[in-house]
Amino acid sequence: MRRDLEQECFQTMWFGNVGWRALLYYFDLAGVAVFAASGVLSARDRDLDLLGVIVVAAITAIGGGTLRDLLLNRHPIFWVTDAWYLVIIIASALSTVAYVRVRPAPSTTLLVADALGLALFALSGAQLAEATQCPPLTVVLMGTMTGVTGGVLRDVITAQIPLILRREIYATAAIVGVALYLTLQTLGMPRAPAFWVGMIVVVAMRLLAIRWSLHLPVFRKF
Repeated sequence: MRRDLEQECFQTMWFGNVGWRALLYYFDLAGVAVFAASGVLSARDRDLDLLGVIVVAAITAIGGGTLRDLLLNRHPIFWVTDAWYLVIIIASALSTVAYVRVRPAPSTTLLVADALGLALFALSGAQLAEATQCPPLTVVLMGTMTGVTGGVLRDVITAQIPLILRREIYATAAIVGVALYLTLQTLGMPRAPAFWVGMIVVVAMRLLAIRWSLHLPVFRKF
């Protein structure tokens, strides 16, 4: 019943002539592809075989969404019933492996791919939480967790300090983007433009932080 209500809610949202629910689905697939690619780039110097690389890509791509669905009690988990998620992950991982073997990716490619995945997942996660009638603070939390969890798992598995635990403006970008998305709707902006604005803000904050080496202040004992 609850799942049916969510689907009905999405079917009533429209973006031009395209159903918003369908558009959100494609955004989710795009986020999965981008995060899978970031998983491959993160694993490339860790002496993993091809299967290991695909496993890292898969965990990176579906880790955040899986945690989101578990916390929102959305069953079955999204990738269990829709094989396209796994197909996209494998295709993205193999394509990225083939590309970096021919032409090594610049050092910033991982950070850019991660920024795009963070934005796509944070806003799509917020949308799903919003559809379940969660309060605004919970929507922000769910969107942020959806965006950052895959990257945290990726970094832990590849023996790196997770971006969220460094001074990087990472989770902060997701929080600001989702909060802005909700604020703009409260002020009367339609859901679709608010979604785009929130996603652009997340990407812009991450890329500007990378470009200008912007960091959050570090807590130190006095």
